Amino acid sequence: MSLGFEIPKKKSLDLLSLGALVHRLDSGIIPFRKATNFAVHVSGGEFNVAANLADCFKLDTGISTAIVEYPIGDLIAERVRAMGVKPLYKKFAHDGTRGPNMATVYSDQGLGVRAPIVFYNRCNEAAAQLKPGDFDWKAIFAEGVRWFHSGGIFASLSETTSALVIEAMKAAREAGVVTSLDLNYREKLWKPQGGMKRAHEVLSQIVENVDVLIGNEEDLQKGLGFAGPEVAASAKTASSKLDTGAFLAMIEQVVARFPKTKIVATTLREVHNTNHHSWSAVAWVNGTAVYAPTVELKVLDRVGGGDGFASGFIYGLLNGEAPEQAIKLGWAHGALMTTFPGDTTMATLDQVTGFASGGSARIQR
Repeated sequence: MSLGFEIPKKKSLDLLSLGALVHRLDSGIIPFRKATNFAVHVSGGEFNVAANLADCFKLDTGISTAIVEYPIGDLIAERVRAMGVKPLYKKFAHDGTRGPNMATVYSDQGLGVRAPIVFYNRCNEAAAQLKPGDFDWKAIFAEGVRWFHSGGIFASLSETTSALVIEAMKAAREAGVVTSLDLNYREKLWKPQGGMKRAHEVLSQIVENVDVLIGNEEDLQKGLGFAGPEVAASAKTASSKLDTGAFLAMIEQVVARFPKTKIVATTLREVHNTNHHSWSAVAWVNGTAVYAPTVELKVLDRVGGGDGFASGFIYGLLNGEAPEQAIKLGWAHGALMTTFPGDTTMATLDQVTGFASGGSARIQR
């Protein structure tokens, strides 16, 4: 099956991401407001994809981002190195009191009928100050990059990050690099920039230069303004979240407006309770739909599952797998991600390929 675009052969980097690095303080099953101890996880939607591809899939990846030269920045930079990701940093100095800062995410995992709670402190975030001209994209892509990835969360941080993603996507396409975007529409983040109307303007300019688009029907409606089924406010009133019909029905609109986009993919998740999810995935690949199986998950930590899917799916395509296998690899890695604490992978390639091929949870001796 033709993808509709050519993936460059091996170069210096298999994938380069552009996004914000954050640190997540997680209290586990204890509600955050009652917590006395926290695990620290380093994250960022775009970084997670690069980290997963480096650590689990053994590809050469990088991250273009902001780093602040203070202890929290040092902690984050150590984790970037540990995951095997090459950093391309715009460095900021901390003034000792007000910043600029590395963003903080606060979370607990919930349990059973108690949902997880996640909230943020992105005040005076260094990454939000990134702007066009901060990275020499022509020189970076000339060194050799096969795939460039960014996301709607980073684009939403400020007017300058929106402009930076557009600049980078155009430069990547001019250099013959495959481009992908995870829409990840977040209403609270877009509100200071002008809300949904502004999101439609910015994300549309980005997607004009995107080969592979990742996002569900809600992302497509709210992020890009496509007509589609009403997004239910409650699981009680929604039809099954594993129904691919609504998603595939919107693809005709997507490719009509964005003819350069050849692949649109999404995870499918039905939440029965915090620790029990039904999980699948679907992709439209240059005119043909491909599907992942459905599995029942016992979830430890749901954060990062979508990025886990994206990285496994991208790995499959970079590795020359057929789309039918690539979506299974993304589905399998995303499923495994929900069994680990934190946002980045702890899986091995053998575990991913084994599960994608129908493996079980029987003990390995």
